[in-house]
Amino acid sequence: MSEELVSRKELAFQLYEVLDTESLCERERYSEHNKGTFDAVMETADKIAREKFAPHNRKADLNEPTFDGERVHMIPEVKEAFDTYAESGLIAGRFDFEDGGMQLPETIMMACSSYFTSSNPSSTGYSFLTVAAANVIKNFACQSIKDKFMPRMLTGEFTGTMALTEPHAGSSLADITTNAKPAGDGSYRIKGSKMFISAGDHELSDNIVHLVLAKIQGAPPGVKGISLFVVPKYRLDENDQPSQRNDVSLAGLIHKMGYRGTTSTVLSFGEKDDCHGYLVGEEHQGLKYMFLMMNEARLGVGFGAAMLGYAGYRHSLQYAKERTQGRVAPNNKPTDKPATIIQHGDVKRMLLAQKSYVEGGMSLCFYAARLVDDLHTAATPEEKQKTAELLDLLTPVVKAWPSEFGPKANDLAIQILGGSGYTREYPVEQCWRDNRLNPIHEGTNGIQALDLMTRKLWQANGAGLVALQKAMSEDFAKAQHSVSQQLIADLQPYLGKLQTLIPLIGSELRGENQNALLANASCFLTIFGQIVVSWIWIRQAITAEAALAKGQLPQDDEAFYRGKLQAAKYFIDWELSAINRDFTLLTNMNDSCSAMQEAWF
Repeated sequence: MSEELVSRKELAFQLYEVLDTESLCERERYSEHNKGTFDAVMETADKIAREKFAPHNRKADLNEPTFDGERVHMIPEVKEAFDTYAESGLIAGRFDFEDGGMQLPETIMMACSSYFTSSNPSSTGYSFLTVAAANVIKNFACQSIKDKFMPRMLTGEFTGTMALTEPHAGSSLADITTNAKPAGDGSYRIKGSKMFISAGDHELSDNIVHLVLAKIQGAPPGVKGISLFVVPKYRLDENDQPSQRNDVSLAGLIHKMGYRGTTSTVLSFGEKDDCHGYLVGEEHQGLKYMFLMMNEARLGVGFGAAMLGYAGYRHSLQYAKERTQGRVAPNNKPTDKPATIIQHGDVKRMLLAQKSYVEGGMSLCFYAARLVDDLHTAATPEEKQKTAELLDLLTPVVKAWPSEFGPKANDLAIQILGGSGYTREYPVEQCWRDNRLNPIHEGTNGIQALDLMTRKLWQANGAGLVALQKAMSEDFAKAQHSVSQQLIADLQPYLGKLQTLIPLIGSELRGENQNALLANASCFLTIFGQIVVSWIWIRQAITAEAALAKGQLPQDDEAFYRGKLQAAKYFIDWELSAINRDFTLLTNMNDSCSAMQEAWF
């Protein structure tokens, strides 16, 4: 594979051509930046990722963290990489100047993360979780908690986690049993256990700040009774320095198939009835606060899945260009020179599929990041609300679509490498193992499907859907050339079928076919996701076709843009048409799944 972790041409296309990220500098929040500062930050991220993260990706996979009953041990390269990342200031990249941050756009920070996620997702996890936890504290905690914890989280002295899942509850947060008792001094005593807590214990930082969901005694049942607490690994003394160990203990490490360099933990809180926690915001509002972190993490999971798919694609593309096997007509006589496998039609198919998945997923996530930037800089409350509704509507797709199709890209990468693909001597099998976690991370894709179909579609009287339709129409109006115009024409029948399907779903959600409909929610996510990504590909095609129309391009640039058009055509010709089955199943309220009985399995 080339030394480039991520194609600079690809990032420049997504950021500056498709999204016009440079125009953000005209807004007050980003007015101290320019394209030069954006590129410099990305260059720094690229350098750190290549020098400190990529070299130990395989080593971290082969040498998982261990726990000796007292402390966690991991290879030293992880701390070296974390420290370098922290020293660069990237943890605080998106935070305000007044908080010690760089006040960079989300789109630029996502571009920076592309280097780290594609090079070493497990070592990257510690800093990314810290950013998300610090953001929750910034937005919802009282000033005292902010002052104690946030500045040192942004420098990497402290790291962060989110502790939601419990062994018996899984994704059903309404059923958590971790509880909190007021201690009379403003603090609470936390008691319970949490499972699958990424980065839950390590020695990379001076302290670990856990964001813990718990129920205060007497709280309302279900999710309405959940509160959020800051629970540090070490309590702070009168000078706000880490001192006495809090009553938080590591019960054990969990060994996953991927992301092996990130500690996955079972944590016990309050075994000695002395676990100090500090309430974030108001009582019983914890899930609302945590959703900020969860939604941010969902965008990150989707982008990470796209980038792991991208890494596998790049490996398999280079392999296909170098590996010779067989011959291609008309030069297919035994005496003819063997062909590189990229010349074979089926290999082209698999590479095109990967390209359409990973570059479609990347572009989708960058679009969501741009919505975050628009949310932060909206000119009016009305504009801010419309942007928020569109982002809310798209979040289940941004999380679920890349995390379904990213691993599919990795699977195809393995296939292209043939027998070498599933050996540890080649990196594509690790890409697949790492990526296979993402359909489960931050709410399974089935949960995302239910969220989209039963909640997000109807939120604010369908304001998100209206905003999406408006955004699509505005983009389609920009198509001035034949390829993108034909792609729009090919998409239109599916948009019409979707407009017919949505009211049917709305009525049946309250009707006798509700169970069948809910059982088929994944069909709707597939339909909606494929249509959204078709639009995302059309956006890229419009941009590429406009660039080609200028003429006199360098050969590499022309090839790049023609590749974009061909991938867009492939996606709509091959992938979009597959959703006809899902339309049929939903329209007919198919009960194959819902009518199945437990005893029949």
